[in-house]
Amino acid sequence: MLIFLFVVTLVIGITMILSPEIKRRTRLAPVGILSLSFIFLIASMVRLVGPGQVGVVVLFGKVQERTLKSGIHLINPFASIEKMSIRTESYTMSGKAGEGVVRGDDTISALTSEGLMVKLDVTVLYRLKSEGAAVVYRDIGPNFVDKIVRPAIKTVIRNIIAGYEVADIYTENRENIALSIEESLKENLTGRSIVIEKVLMRDVKLPAKVEGKIDEKMASKQEAERMEFVIEKESREVERKKLEAEGIAEANRIISKSLSNSYLQWYYIQTLQRLVNSPNNTVIIAPFDQKLTPLLQIPSGGK
Repeated sequence: MLIFLFVVTLVIGITMILSPEIKRRTRLAPVGILSLSFIFLIASMVRLVGPGQVGVVVLFGKVQERTLKSGIHLINPFASIEKMSIRTESYTMSGKAGEGVVRGDDTISALTSEGLMVKLDVTVLYRLKSEGAAVVYRDIGPNFVDKIVRPAIKTVIRNIIAGYEVADIYTENRENIALSIEESLKENLTGRSIVIEKVLMRDVKLPAKVEGKIDEKMASKQEAERMEFVIEKESREVERKKLEAEGIAEANRIISKSLSNSYLQWYYIQTLQRLVNSPNNTVIIAPFDQKLTPLLQIPSGGK
């Protein structure tokens, strides 16, 4: 539009300058028109590329190899700029309404190694390399996602799933399968200037009968693991009680050996002394023999 205004005002200005009648009347009008034409020319050369974008320059139908980074640029006024995102984008294929790029049921159907059909909801995180944006635009076009990314996702997922059983997809191997899909997708798009960052398996839908059998199998496995834990816990408790009983028996044996007559005489005298010196002394009569040995029943020989 600006280049069109530039051409129009330039033609008008030159016409006014070359016209003898207008030239005799005033020179300001032609100069003003030419100045306005110059302003339109400069404005048509200024192009803005937003953040997270690159600009692909197309001049007379030919794509220039040099791309424009984010910012303001001065380019040929006859060139057009095609802006392409280099941010991380997500492409979701889902059966839930409003989640996927394509409206309606867009789940990926794939056959497992047993020949069972499963449906998967996936999200692929990708981005376009800035240095390859011009080649992608020239060779594929701005809709490169629909042309090569979407078909590659479907093909890779179906090939990977064909090497696994249903139980693998439904259990802890699910993350490993997602990594396999990610690596295969990266290889598939090598040289396309498209970087695959992450593949997320969001949901897996199995046939109802298969899903019920897997749930039963997992429940049985969890119950077996719970019983193993209970048995191990009880075994540890038995061992603890055994060690505790052995410790008590050993302590009693040591104490029994240490209760000699001499020790009891000494301990008896010390106790009486503390009672005599106590402010709240009380008369205590304990049976003892002539050697001041308390008349207590002392086990002999640790028996």
